[in-house]
Amino acid sequence: MSKVSTSDFRNGMVLDMDGELYSITEFQHVKPGKGPAFVRTKLKGIVNGKNIDKTWRSGENAEAVRVETRDYQYLYNDGEIYFLMHTDTYEQVPINASQVERKGFFVDGQNCTVVVNADEETVLYAEPKDHIEAVVEQTDPGVRGDTAQGGSKPATLESGATVNVPLFINEGEKIRVDTRTGEYIERAK
Repeated sequence: MSKVSTSDFRNGMVLDMDGELYSITEFQHVKPGKGPAFVRTKLKGIVNGKNIDKTWRSGENAEAVRVETRDYQYLYNDGEIYFLMHTDTYEQVPINASQVERKGFFVDGQNCTVVVNADEETVLYAEPKDHIEAVVEQTDPGVRGDTAQGGSKPATLESGATVNVPLFINEGEKIRVDTRTGEYIERAK
């Protein structure tokens, strides 16, 4: 860990505050007309998921933690443990289900991102890629002429997630989904 000044704050920087890790999601330098300058930040807990606001005096120091993102391939899970494989070393890593974000979008064999504390070499959390391709396992058949404009219907993906898809999508088709919002993007080619 290293000390960083508030003037070095950047979005995505990870700070250690009282033993908890927080990522800066937003920051703003404020110079009021009267009084000293300060920095207003919005932080998201990496492990606990809490969102907090914190104000820092200008020039104040904080503990920065160096994190790295690494590509892993999702293999399978047994309910409590998710098993991932490093794409370069083929080393398998078990991760607790509590450390996995957006679980419904993990598809067997697809790559995911693992965020690691680089100083301690510990896994902080794993998340699917922002866009994935998945097969539609179950959806109602779309009937032509049901709506004046487009329309949507729920569809269950092979990963278990449910997303709204256009009426023309049928079971067995492969689609692209944005995992951050859970929205349908397009048919996969």
